Amino acid sequence: MPQRPPPPPHTHDDQLTVTPVRTRADRTAFIRQPYPLYRDDPHWVCPLEHERRAFLNPRRNPFFDFGAVQLFLARRHGHPVGRIAAVLNPRHNQTHGTQHGFFGLFECVNDQPTARALISTAQDWLRQRGHHSMLGPVNFSTNHECGLLVAGFTDTPAVLMPHNPAYYPTLLENCGLTKAKDLWSWRLPTTAPVRRLAAVADTVRRRDGLRVRPLDRRAFAAEIARVKDVYHSAWQHNWGFSPMTDGEFDHLAATLRPVLDPDLVRIAEVHGHPAGFALLVPDANQAIRAARGRLTTCGLPLGLVRMLRAARTIRRARAVAVGVKERYRGRGLEVLFYVDLLRAAHQRGYTEIDISWILEDNHAANRAVAALGATRTKTHRIYRLDDAPCASC
Repeated sequence: MPQRPPPPPHTHDDQLTVTPVRTRADRTAFIRQPYPLYRDDPHWVCPLEHERRAFLNPRRNPFFDFGAVQLFLARRHGHPVGRIAAVLNPRHNQTHGTQHGFFGLFECVNDQPTARALISTAQDWLRQRGHHSMLGPVNFSTNHECGLLVAGFTDTPAVLMPHNPAYYPTLLENCGLTKAKDLWSWRLPTTAPVRRLAAVADTVRRRDGLRVRPLDRRAFAAEIARVKDVYHSAWQHNWGFSPMTDGEFDHLAATLRPVLDPDLVRIAEVHGHPAGFALLVPDANQAIRAARGRLTTCGLPLGLVRMLRAARTIRRARAVAVGVKERYRGRGLEVLFYVDLLRAAHQRGYTEIDISWILEDNHAANRAVAALGATRTKTHRIYRLDDAPCASC
């Protein structure tokens, strides 16, 4: 997609400016800006800095093959106090017949003028490109971290789930943003009694032509192709769905491959055709937080050593995806997936599964996990702002 030149700095008062990220130094300041905000937050997991650099690098993140992103950094008296990304995602709009722009990577001190300046700057950038409605936070699509935490601040987030200070919802709502959709997270102990559901799972398993099996790591490329087929079919009508390109899917698969346990994956086939899949991954956040954002310090792999040690004590897995093609729904496959994976996770020493996220109005999925004995733990919210500046801008 052709890139327009970055806009000039937005000056909002004598001390506060919002400027585009242009240089490597700007990018470093953008990445590190949130660190002081979370210094006293026991639940924040500092992301690995090299991973954040790769995510923001157009040469390494396949989202940039079709999407466009402009990063902005807010400074007061020259010190970084907030950040935001304005995002164009044409694949989302082509899928849903919309003209939405997005914002993401939002971080901000507890200061309403700073939040207002960031939101209005992102909105202006999107409006200049013909997008008159803005959704977010989304980093950079719903295939990545998305949503603002609005309930459930007393627990560490699962891997690839966002976390933020409790004052963020007030900042955004005071800028005129309103709820577009809530995303729910659930927590399920691996010792949950599922005797009745296990009987249902065993009945489903005996159905003619159905095969449910773990991932075959020896045929990884073929397995990913099957999962991709199910993914695009099962999620295509979901709110906010953004279809992944082959490059995005392969990049995600390569990222997850080192931590994938084949026995924590289930692939369902009906007469040899992919029908559904379910995926658990170890909650790497329990190890990443030990690295404190960096794998090396002064050339020594201190963070890496801390992370590898912590990885031995991971006791939580995250249910990243459970999907069934529409024509195979209502046949108990979801129950079979959960029962199988609960047993497998328990056998591997995991004590709980974080099921995240599920759309608030996906009633069938929410009823299913509640029936398993799961408890709702967190709510993340995607906000919307239509074509009008914030009320006080």
